Amino acid sequence: MAPLRRGLPLDEPRERPPSPREAARWIIAGPVRHGPQTAERLRRLLEHCPELHRTHELVRQFAAMLDTCDATPLPAWLDDLTNSGLPHLAGIATALREDRHAVAQGITSPYNSGGSKGRITDVKLQKRIMAGRAGVPLLRHRVVLIAHLRAATRTSQPSPRNDLRLRQSHTHQYADTPEQQHYDLTA
Repeated sequence: MAPLRRGLPLDEPRERPPSPREAARWIIAGPVRHGPQTAERLRRLLEHCPELHRTHELVRQFAAMLDTCDATPLPAWLDDLTNSGLPHLAGIATALREDRHAVAQGITSPYNSGGSKGRITDVKLQKRIMAGRAGVPLLRHRVVLIAHLRAATRTSQPSPRNDLRLRQSHTHQYADTPEQQHYDLTA
């Protein structure tokens, strides 16, 4: 307060560095989900740390495979991961190579276990909150209530991945030539 009272100029406020969790969230989230301030902070972070910049590039490449439901670039991406010079990413590449058929299927499949994982998380959360104070009927009631609340707050817009699959399945349904039919990944 003393500098303010004397009319002295104040130093520019310093921005705190992002936490590892924040930086990971920025890297994983798509560019369209970043606000202008977050995008600028991410840009400065990536300029400052070449390892994070390389990791960000590889994450964006994998996200592009998920968005397009195309596992064709997976082997080249795994090679890039191995040759990135980052030992932790090379370890991930080794593990993914062992299950590359399952990874490719996960990229191209329209099905996932996200819905059931969310319900399991809800049940575990309610069990922790209630801490054994109530029986199964109350637990069942609370889980059903949470499911209804989630359904009511869910957005009506489909995700880009599901929207792409929907367009591809319609393309296949009305395709005139075999070349037009190759877009159907759900078959």
